[in-house]
Amino acid sequence: MTDITSDPFPAFRLDGRTIVITGGYGQIGQSLVKGCIRSGAKVAIIEPHASSKITKDIFGDIDDFENVVAFVGDVTDKVSLENAAQKVADQLGVVTGLINNAALDSPPNSSASENGPFEDYPEESWDEIMNVNVKGVFQCCQVFGKMMANHGEGSIINIASIYGSVSPDQNLYQYRRDKGEVFYKPVAYSASKSALYNLTRYLAVYWGSKGVRTNTLTFAGVFNHQDKEFLEAYQKKIPLDRGANYSHLSRMASPDDFVCPAVFLLSSGSSYVTGADLRVDGGFLAT
Repeated sequence: MTDITSDPFPAFRLDGRTIVITGGYGQIGQSLVKGCIRSGAKVAIIEPHASSKITKDIFGDIDDFENVVAFVGDVTDKVSLENAAQKVADQLGVVTGLINNAALDSPPNSSASENGPFEDYPEESWDEIMNVNVKGVFQCCQVFGKMMANHGEGSIINIASIYGSVSPDQNLYQYRRDKGEVFYKPVAYSASKSALYNLTRYLAVYWGSKGVRTNTLTFAGVFNHQDKEFLEAYQKKIPLDRGANYSHLSRMASPDDFVCPAVFLLSSGSSYVTGADLRVDGGFLAT
C-alpha cells in the first residue's frame, strides 16, 4: 500500500494498474476511460463491436493511445469475456481494476409499449435489460474478479443509479402525459440497478481475504439535452447549488463528475473501502 503519511497524492494515482471498463464508448464510459488514462492506468475497453479505429475516433484528445486498447467482448457471453480477458492480460498485463459500466435503459423516445403502463411492460424488454445490467455485471465479476483474486489485489466498481435506491418519480414525466402521451419511466432499469447493491456486498465479503475490494458508485441523471420541461422538474430535486425559491436551478450531472470518485475507488487511497456505496448525485437521495 502507498505510504500517504508524507504525501497523500500518489495514493490517488493509478500508475502501473490495468483497468477494464465495459461500455467504454458511451457517454459516461468515455469520461471514465480518459480519467483513468490521465491518472496513469492502462485501460482495456470491453465492447461488442470494438475496434482500434473507433477508439481513436472517440478518444482523439488522449495523448498516449498505447495505454488504451479496445477488445471485443459481450458482457452477456461469458466465453467472449474469457477470451477478452486473456487478450487483456497478454497485451496490458494483470488486471487490477474493473468498472462495470455497460448498461441498458429504455430511452425516452422508445415505443409506447416500452414506456407505457407497468401492467403492459414487455417481458422481452425486462429480459434484455436484466441480461445486460445484472447478468452482465455478474459475469464480468466472475471473469475479471477471479483474475484479481488470483493476483491478490483488485478493485471492482459496479455502476449503480439513484433509481436503484428509490423509485423513479413519475411526476417528472407528467408534462408528457399532459400532452396526451402515455409515458411512465419503466421498471426494469430500477430493478436491475437495485440488484447490484447486494451483489457488491456479497463480493466484498467473499473476496475480502483475497485483497479484492468491491464497491458501488451511484450516479444521478446525466445531462444529455433532455426536454426543457424534464430538466426544470428534475433540477428542482437536486439540492447542490440550488438558490432560494428555485430561482437558480441546479444542474444535472456531467460525465466528468464521476471520474474522480471512480479513480478514488480504484486507487490505493481507498484501500480500506469495500462493500460501500459512494453516491455522486448532487444530493438527490438526501432529500
